[in-house]
Amino acid sequence: MQYISTTELRTKSSDLVKLLAAGVSINLLHRSRLIGVIDPAKSVEKRGTDIEKLEATLKALKPSRVIPIEKRKDTIRSHLLKKYGKNIS
Repeated sequence: MQYISTTELRTKSSDLVKLLAAGVSINLLHRSRLIGVIDPAKSVEKRGTDIEKLEATLKALKPSRVIPIEKRKDTIRSHLLKKYGKNIS
């Protein structure tokens, strides 16, 4: 087992990551007292892309009703005509 102090956590973080990736447990010291143990993760899964799941998620996020741009422009124009009148620039 290796030791690392709390002040070394800031300066030697890259070494800590390498040791954890190698599967080594590390004792954490603070003012010469053992305060904890840093253990590596049991299993690290790589996330794969499942195309069907991605397509289903995108379909669920898509709005159910899409209004065309021309229809939106007409709606906005009619609202502005009602509010401000004709030929106001």
